[in-house]
Amino acid sequence: MSLVSESPVNSSSSDDFAAILDAELDSTSSEISPEYEEAEDDYDSDAQRTKRRKLGTLENVLEPQGLTSPRPLEQNLEASIEMEMCSHPGSYGGMCIVCGQMVNDETSVALGYIQKGFRLQNDEIARLRSIGLKKLLHQRKLYLVLDLDHTLLNSTRLIDLTSEEEYLKSQTDSLQDVLKGSLFKLDSMHMMTKLRPYVHTFLKEASNLFEMYIYTMGEKTYAQEMAKLLDPNKVYFNSRVISHSDSTQRYQKSLDVVLGQESAVLILDDTEMVWQKHKDNLILMERYHFFSSSYHQHGFNCKSLSELKSDESEPDGALSTVLKVLKRIHSMFFDPELGENFAGRDVREVLKTVRSDVLKGCKLVFSRVFPTKYPPENQPIWRMAEQLGAKCVTEVDPTVTHVVSTDVGTEKSKWAAQEKKFLVHPRWIEAANFLWQRQPEENFPVSQKKSN
Repeated sequence: MSLVSESPVNSSSSDDFAAILDAELDSTSSEISPEYEEAEDDYDSDAQRTKRRKLGTLENVLEPQGLTSPRPLEQNLEASIEMEMCSHPGSYGGMCIVCGQMVNDETSVALGYIQKGFRLQNDEIARLRSIGLKKLLHQRKLYLVLDLDHTLLNSTRLIDLTSEEEYLKSQTDSLQDVLKGSLFKLDSMHMMTKLRPYVHTFLKEASNLFEMYIYTMGEKTYAQEMAKLLDPNKVYFNSRVISHSDSTQRYQKSLDVVLGQESAVLILDDTEMVWQKHKDNLILMERYHFFSSSYHQHGFNCKSLSELKSDESEPDGALSTVLKVLKRIHSMFFDPELGENFAGRDVREVLKTVRSDVLKGCKLVFSRVFPTKYPPENQPIWRMAEQLGAKCVTEVDPTVTHVVSTDVGTEKSKWAAQEKKFLVHPRWIEAANFLWQRQPEENFPVSQKKSN
C-alpha cells in the first residue's frame, strides 16, 4: 500500500512523488513488519470510512433532484470528495501530491534532496517518521547521519596544493573504479579528494546497523560528487544526500529535514556548533586533515599528512574506533534482556551511558586551562570531561585523581606532584573523547611554561 494516498486527479506529478516517497522509505528492505501494516491499515480505514460517509450524504442530496451523470455517481464525485477532504500533506511545485490543488507551501518543509520542489507538512513528516521507525526497528536498525568534510574525507582545490604535495597529482586513482581507490582528482571541480582510511569498510559494516544519510554544509553539486566516490552503486545512501541548500537554517544543520525519528538518530560530525539543536545525538569526530590547506584553514602551522607522506592508521584510526562505538550502542539499544519495546527506547540515552563510562571514577581539578573570570562549568573542556563521566571540582582535596594543567609551575600542579596525583595536559581529555577510552596519562605530560 502506498504511503501517499492515490490522487483522484490524473496527475503524473502526484503519481511520481507517491512512488518517490515510497521508494525512499522502502530503500532499506522490502520486509514490512506486522506493526507497520497495522499502522497503515488504520490510517486507510479511517480515511475510507470518512469518504464513504461523505459520499452517502451527497448521494442522498443529489438523487431526489434527478441529477444524473454519464458516469456512475461514485466516479463523478470521487475527485471532489477527495479534494474537499484532503489535508494537503505535501506538494510538488506548489501542487498537492494527493488532490492536485495548488496550495500554500509556507508552512511545509522543503525536502529538495528527495526531489527538487518537493515539500511535506510537519504532520505528514511526523506520520512518515513513525511508520518508518516501526519498519526500521523491525529490521533491528537505527539512523546514522554522516558529515563529509573532515569526517569521511578531505578535499582541497588544486591551486592550493603546496610544492611538497605536487607528487599527489601522479598518484591519483581511477574514477572508473572508485571502490579500489582513495585519492581522486576531480578536474571538473578543479579539486582533489582523499577518502579517510577505512571508509569503505566503515560504510559497509555500518549499513548493516543503520539507515544512513549524508549531511554536508557543502553545495549540492559537491555533495553529489562526493557521494559518487563513497557510494558509486547507491547501496548506502540512495537519494539521502543533504547539502547546504536543503537546510532550513543558515549555517546550521537540523534533523527536521531527515525522515528519521530523533530518538533513533546518531550523528557523526567534526563540528559541534552546527548541531545546536541536536547535541545529544552527536558523536564528535576528530578532524581528518590530509591536505596542507586543511591544516592552515583551521589555524595549524605544521606539515600535513600529505606533506609527510603519511596517513591515519586503518585499524586504529578514527573510523575504525567510532565503528566499534556504534556497534556497542546498537547492541545496547537492541538488548533483548530489556524486552521488545524498541520504540520506547531513546538512542540518545544509550549514547550518554556509553560516553559516561570513559572517565568514570576520575575526579579532576583544572589549573590555568581557562580564564578564572568565567564560570568553569561553562567551559567546553569541563563539560566534555563531565560528559565522559568524570567529576570536576575547583579545589584540590584528597579524593582528586587528576590535575589538568598547561603549566607545571602552578600551585595545583605542584600539589599533584607532591601528592603523587596524575598531572595531565587538557589534550588527555580530548583524546579520551575521540578515542572513547581513558588514555595513558604519561602520554600527555605538562611542560614548564616559558617566561616572557
